[in-house]
Amino acid sequence: MSTKAKTRGKAPAEGYRPGVWTRIGKRLRGKKVNRGIAGNILSLLFLLIMGAFMFLPLLYVVMNAFKPLEELLLFPPRFFVSHPTTQNFSDLFSLMNETWVPFSRYVANTVFITLVTMLCHIAFASMAAYALAKHTFFGSRFLFKIVVLALMFNGAVTAVPNYLLLADLHWIDTFLSVIVPAIQAPLGLYLMKQFMEPIPDSILESARMDGAGEFRVLWSIVMPQVKPAWLTLIILQIQSLWGMSSNYLISEENKTLAMAMQQIVSGGIARMGAASAVGLVMMIVPIVTFILSQSQVIETMSTSGMKE
Repeated sequence: MSTKAKTRGKAPAEGYRPGVWTRIGKRLRGKKVNRGIAGNILSLLFLLIMGAFMFLPLLYVVMNAFKPLEELLLFPPRFFVSHPTTQNFSDLFSLMNETWVPFSRYVANTVFITLVTMLCHIAFASMAAYALAKHTFFGSRFLFKIVVLALMFNGAVTAVPNYLLLADLHWIDTFLSVIVPAIQAPLGLYLMKQFMEPIPDSILESARMDGAGEFRVLWSIVMPQVKPAWLTLIILQIQSLWGMSSNYLISEENKTLAMAMQQIVSGGIARMGAASAVGLVMMIVPIVTFILSQSQVIETMSTSGMKE
């Protein structure tokens, strides 16, 4: 029997004084701890300060987009714009009209790649996560360990093997070279599986007894319960794909909006104003998507989840 087991239940030795945290724990035991007005004010001030630090970079991008060239070249740089102008956007639109390919083609390419990749990624990740979370089969734990291991690898590590594989498949300079690698990202599978595991198996068994197939159970019962997961995936996919530039797309007619913007702003100091406008244009779509989805994510996170 260990020493800890022998001394369990015995009175403390003479002269023993409990520690500070032990005394505090005894005082708070059985008592409900509430913050006072001062605590609420301090918490609010802390959140406001942290929110301001997170908002300042976005505000700086907006300020730079409306700065004239002489203010952009000032050193040290100024945070706020003194003489706002829309000349940067006019220069950007003029440069877009001078491209070899119509600018609408770049936008269409980006929208197509983003939508197809996002929908396929959510669909495949959901089906694979459902199989791993709600079905037991030989090698399921090993497969999930491989998924967790894949989360540790950066895209730069697998760039060369991906290029060789895509070249063997003759997918270089096609949309498949961008869509297929993005679909199999392990983060979506990991996130969906973690959200699906707490769903009670009894509900799924009841649906199966009523005649529902596995696809019906997945899309009608499981997917509404994991709405925060796939809404989060939508935000992450749009954020990563909207500003994506790929080395696998070579032809001008296959390039994305981000690649066209990079070509526009690579003209040096003379195009610094257009480059500032590009930063704001590329930031609008991810931010709008996040704002539209944020309330749904918070609401479903607070109300979703079922227990036996």
